[in-house]
Amino acid sequence: MTIQLPDASGALRTYEPRTEPLALTTGAPFTSRTVYSAAHVVADPFADVSPDSPAAVDWDATLAFRRHLWSHGLGVAEAMDTAQRGMGLDWAGAAELIRRSAAEAKAVGGRIACGVGTDQLTAGGTLAEVRAAYEEQLALVEASGARSILMASRALAAAATGPEDYLDVYGHLLRQSAEPVILHWLGPMFDPALDGYWGSSDLDAATETFLEVIAAHPDKVEGIKVSLLDAGREIDIRRRLPQGVRCYTGDDFNYPELIAGDEKGFSHALLGIFDPLGPLAAEAVRVLDTGNVTGFRSLLDPTVELSRHLFQTPTRFYKTGVVFLAWLAGHQSHFTMVGGLQSARSLPHFARAYELADGLGLFPDPKLAEERMKNLLALYGVTQ
Repeated sequence: MTIQLPDASGALRTYEPRTEPLALTTGAPFTSRTVYSAAHVVADPFADVSPDSPAAVDWDATLAFRRHLWSHGLGVAEAMDTAQRGMGLDWAGAAELIRRSAAEAKAVGGRIACGVGTDQLTAGGTLAEVRAAYEEQLALVEASGARSILMASRALAAAATGPEDYLDVYGHLLRQSAEPVILHWLGPMFDPALDGYWGSSDLDAATETFLEVIAAHPDKVEGIKVSLLDAGREIDIRRRLPQGVRCYTGDDFNYPELIAGDEKGFSHALLGIFDPLGPLAAEAVRVLDTGNVTGFRSLLDPTVELSRHLFQTPTRFYKTGVVFLAWLAGHQSHFTMVGGLQSARSLPHFARAYELADGLGLFPDPKLAEERMKNLLALYGVTQ
């Protein structure tokens, strides 16, 4: 069987889908790396909402996807950017997501960490208001029993006048946190409103401030997540961390080499691409647990082309491809997103994502994925 897929020029080409998925099963917990997937939320396709409305979430499907990730040994990074925070899911929706997912994690024994931000402040705010917003979210996550991830704040980026404001706000939060947190540095390629974070658009200067925050409170920082799509910078930061502070790669372009590491260390993982790659990523990490770096790379290196495709500029729309693949894989019954973001990528983009994912064997039912891809193509006027 074949399928006609459009390319960027508008021409159709013939593709022959694979007939069998990659054979992947659940297995033992990881021993050498801690791995989180930044999991997407599933929208309610029947809700009568607009892109400006509060998000309508299908809670059953959303929690079922988290159980899928936990079953393969992955942790869930909840209410992060793949949950469309700041792009469809407001703080009220994120708070409900955190409460529900943390309770589900406790019920099934899954690892979970949740995003703490300031998105209550929809129109900016003073530094005092930014700090109070962080405190409110930190209290909720701690009450849920999940680990906290202090995310980069658009409001702080707008209110801060220099590095000292970041040192003050983060120092206050770390001093009062009940448990060590993960600090998240999200680069402007993911969110343009975060340009100049840590007090400078010069990444060298910003790195120094970031490391100063950690050095002042090493007992309150369990780890850091670096999302700059710059492997060399991440390695440099990783080597300068205080003993006991982990580096979680957020680099969806260079993750195999960063997780594999070198003679001076390695990165753990907190990645958006591990949403569609979940079972395959888990299999690769279990191979790495045996000390087989070559086998790990042979499994994960071929996935980088798909990841770079999903995360191509504008990178902030990568979640559209993530949800698209979840639909093709049968994890949800529809291709609808909160905020209407299913429209954020083009048909040729979807066609290439399908081809790459199918080639990797990511679809548990290749025939179902093919049928759904053909349905999408027909919606766009492509006949087979």
